[in-house]
Amino acid sequence: MQTDSSFTFVLFGGTGDLSMRKILPALFEAHRAGGMLHDSGKIVAVARHAADRGEYLQWVNEHVKPHVSKNGVDEAAWTSFLARIEFVKIDLGNPEDFVHLRDAIQDLPGIRVFYLATGPSLFVPICHALASVGLNENARIVLEKPLGYDLKSSNAINDAVGEIFAEEQIYRIDHYLGKEPVQNLLALRFGNALFEPLWRREWVESIQITIAEELGVEARGDFYDNTGALRDMVQNHLLQLLSIVAMEPPHSMDSDSVRDEKLRVLRALKPIDPNEIGKVAVRGQYHAGGIRGTAVPGYATEAGVKPDSTTETFVALKVEIENWRWSGVPFFLRTGKRLADRVAEIVVNFRPVPHSALGASALRAGANRLVIRLQPNETIRLYCLAKQPGEGMNLASVHLDLAFDKFFREGQMEAYQRLLLDVIRGRLALFVRRDEQEAAWRWVEPILNEWKTSTRPPKPYAAGTWGPAAASAMLAQHGTCWLEEEN
Repeated sequence: MQTDSSFTFVLFGGTGDLSMRKILPALFEAHRAGGMLHDSGKIVAVARHAADRGEYLQWVNEHVKPHVSKNGVDEAAWTSFLARIEFVKIDLGNPEDFVHLRDAIQDLPGIRVFYLATGPSLFVPICHALASVGLNENARIVLEKPLGYDLKSSNAINDAVGEIFAEEQIYRIDHYLGKEPVQNLLALRFGNALFEPLWRREWVESIQITIAEELGVEARGDFYDNTGALRDMVQNHLLQLLSIVAMEPPHSMDSDSVRDEKLRVLRALKPIDPNEIGKVAVRGQYHAGGIRGTAVPGYATEAGVKPDSTTETFVALKVEIENWRWSGVPFFLRTGKRLADRVAEIVVNFRPVPHSALGASALRAGANRLVIRLQPNETIRLYCLAKQPGEGMNLASVHLDLAFDKFFREGQMEAYQRLLLDVIRGRLALFVRRDEQEAAWRWVEPILNEWKTSTRPPKPYAAGTWGPAAASAMLAQHGTCWLEEEN
């Protein structure tokens, strides 16, 4: 896909981990593909940890190259990509330094994109500093999560940014929405007569959404101990995926049509009764254990974590949507650190047939399901029952793979690459609108408040397992289990 959109992409936090691992590799892949980025487009990195452009490019060579092009780096493409990059040394705490940024980019062509790959405490000061030198016009601004600590702080940031940038200029990024299987989920539902009639309470028994990590808090102990899994993963990633799965068909794929339907789902979430939180929410914290044969410490002994911390590293929730399509269908959400595997997936369990002449196996739960795997490998599989070869009517589970690489020559586009191109082209559909964010915060706040004042500590689980037993017990009450437990 080609573009005639010239741009100046200003990357705040230009030496940070996110810039090195995700943003610059994504821009390089778009550059290497040819035609995706306008020839005159420039990338302007902003940081204070490099002395000049030469030192910054040396940093990029060292820290970005390992994350690009799995089959090796095309050196000619890499050299021409580096030619796009400029560098401006700025102390973000000093608004007067932004004059240097204005002088560096004022004659560069095209739309200006300001990507804030920084901590949220810098969002408002950066926006004010940009406005003070007139850089908030003809511009788009990208905000990384977390956007606030709760509804009040989120609104405070949005209010402040909204005084400087119009809502249509603000791109709140959630990279899970840019993943290829999530896009294909929309195509499956709204482009095929096969799935849409089944996508409702009459035919769906339950839905699971899991984002599991093998890693612990790594070097982010201080940040994570003040955040926790509910804020870090549920309020944004998991609820966004839920809204995509459960939304009604939009009248078109334009930005507001898609986001209007997601908002309706978020507003239809059954409110959490503080007295019922123990029945529908499980919080856990990992203790020492082993990941693939390697011993790892418990959360409370990680660097930057308070020894008596009650911060959750695991959350499992039972969620209900109070509308005509989904009433009575439980959605089970789960996320955690130091779990048994790194996986993100959506599991749609269809109801068994109402009567089987083929034996009890055709009536078992989970006989028919759709599994959308988001990571580590991106796949979509439809599971169903088929007769085993040989004598008798013996059924076995088989699956149909949507093997995109066999049908399309183009490789799958990474999530950040798709989203960054959408920012440059002015497409807002895959970015979170303010009212969506407010609805998500409003729904999780009763859980946040209950856990904040609770005298009960998080349930322990050993690193390298799938979390507390209570998470499995919650599903067992509904006659089901997590996917890996069935296998």
